[in-house]
Amino acid sequence: MLPQPMALAYSPEAAPIDQIAGELGANGLPYALPIHPNLVHLTIGLFVIAIAFDVVGALYPLEKRVFRFLALPITRGGFHDVGWYNLLACALVTFFTVASGFYEMLTAVPLPGVVSTFGLGSMTTMLWHGVGGVVLLTVITAMTVWRGFQRYRWRRDMGRQVQWLYLLVGLGMFALLGLHGTLGAQLAAEFGVHIAADQLLQAGVDLHTALP
Repeated sequence: MLPQPMALAYSPEAAPIDQIAGELGANGLPYALPIHPNLVHLTIGLFVIAIAFDVVGALYPLEKRVFRFLALPITRGGFHDVGWYNLLACALVTFFTVASGFYEMLTAVPLPGVVSTFGLGSMTTMLWHGVGGVVLLTVITAMTVWRGFQRYRWRRDMGRQVQWLYLLVGLGMFALLGLHGTLGAQLAAEFGVHIAADQLLQAGVDLHTALP
């Protein structure tokens, strides 16, 4: 056992979250609305659009008669352009998505005694959501590099700008994004993370007087 003076020297005054508690609002954040959920939906939207347009571009020979019948001035390259630029934007946005997610996770105060519909506790759910965010960021970044090589090197002179394997990986990512998003939704809806109303109710505050 350490001598008493040394033990006191290694004892922090308060936990980090308690040290900044006075600067946080009812939602547990220093700003009114969480940033991470909004960036998450932007990431998902950009990725889905990127893969969807590349799928349409890959299947263009089967669809071009329909486009001609509808008198739509659409080219195969146009679909692939949308796919590429949306994926590139997705990769850039996702860095901020993951960064904001980790910041907001550090200030998270889940409701006690709650178990999610997956049978997980709040800490386990946050850990899986955090690890999953890093994994998805890695995969999206790798897919962007892969997509860039297809566009500018491997399939530069081909009509179909993407490989079938790339599209299969992209479609598989839809399932991972759905699972990962469900974990994030559980943190908010079931554990009350950064939900002002849930946190105020847990503290025994009257919502009619606490909220505008």
